[in-house]
Amino acid sequence: MTRLAVVTVARSDYGIYLPLLRRMAATPGLDWGLYVTGMHLCPEFGLTVRDIEADGFPILDRVEMLLSADTPAAIATSLGLGIQGFARSFAARRPELLVVLGDRFEMMAAALAALPFLLPVAHIHGGEITEGAMDDSLRHAITKLSHLHFATTEGHARRIRQLGEPADRVFHSGAPGLDHLLDLDWLSDQALAERIGLPLDPPPLLATFHPVTLEYPQAETQVLELLAALDLAGAPVLFTLPNADTQGRRVADLIRAWLATHPGSRMVENLGTRAYFSLMRRAAAMVGNSSSGLIEAGSFQLPAVNVGNRQRGRTRGANVIDTAGDRQAILAGLRRALDPAFRAALAGARNPYQADGPASGLILAQLLAADPAALIPKRFADLPATPGGPA
Repeated sequence: MTRLAVVTVARSDYGIYLPLLRRMAATPGLDWGLYVTGMHLCPEFGLTVRDIEADGFPILDRVEMLLSADTPAAIATSLGLGIQGFARSFAARRPELLVVLGDRFEMMAAALAALPFLLPVAHIHGGEITEGAMDDSLRHAITKLSHLHFATTEGHARRIRQLGEPADRVFHSGAPGLDHLLDLDWLSDQALAERIGLPLDPPPLLATFHPVTLEYPQAETQVLELLAALDLAGAPVLFTLPNADTQGRRVADLIRAWLATHPGSRMVENLGTRAYFSLMRRAAAMVGNSSSGLIEAGSFQLPAVNVGNRQRGRTRGANVIDTAGDRQAILAGLRRALDPAFRAALAGARNPYQADGPASGLILAQLLAADPAALIPKRFADLPATPGGPA
């Protein structure tokens, strides 16, 4: 493997990729780089391509695709623009293997554009379930467009095989974002407080609320119920910016309006990986509907109040408290999360997304060992017939 390309669309996947990218950068003779697209290129989402530039990783191309609107028509149009943009990039310089992650529509654009180029795709974080979001369909569709699979749990690997992917192409790697915990240079409390613009005494809640894309007409009501619950809880809150999903800008506007009357809380466009993980180590709890509350927070024994249906079906650890989307249910979840007895009970709890070794090491080893041409022909692996069932 000499020409390897990685697609990054937002701060969220970039933070997950970072341990893998650092291993790539340290591999002699590897010709690799990043396709940067989506929210990375938008000033309203923090123009986080600048973080990639500061890290010094090679950028193969910047693929503009997001419209400055988040209606269903705008999202569908952005998807089409992304396919066109990646097609132009692949025509100009075709890599040998393309790496994508997760379930964003921007990732789907890259995987679809790769298909007619006979460009094999490696997919990280497949096999997971988020029944409340259109991302669930996108994730499984990306799985079927991909040729190598790196699953975060054995259950997710089994689900990928259930989708017909050959077992010898499916690897249980664990979540690569958790590799940060092996060697992260943690921010001091003073540096962290300066970075987030809030004191750490009392510890703030870390909140992220993305639109539930299968329920987007209710997005305004849902975020207002969350904000009402936070009013009742009375704790300082640090919000991170919602994704560029349908109604995402409206959600962000409502949060900003709430913050205007709550000077002890704030929202940040982009914390960066070091500050984000440092805050998870010091936060009182998480609240909202981000996958981070289910995937990363468990490694910190950090209580996470998971609101509504967005993450329904996703694997979760003992730290997760699931609640309905009304203010009283959210408030009850927050009170449980902030109960010292609940936090104490999480001591030693295992994060189901944590594998035995570094996920990024296993992933890179398999990418380097792959024969791209041999990956393109892909058979459908049928499950064994069930006795008495259909043949």
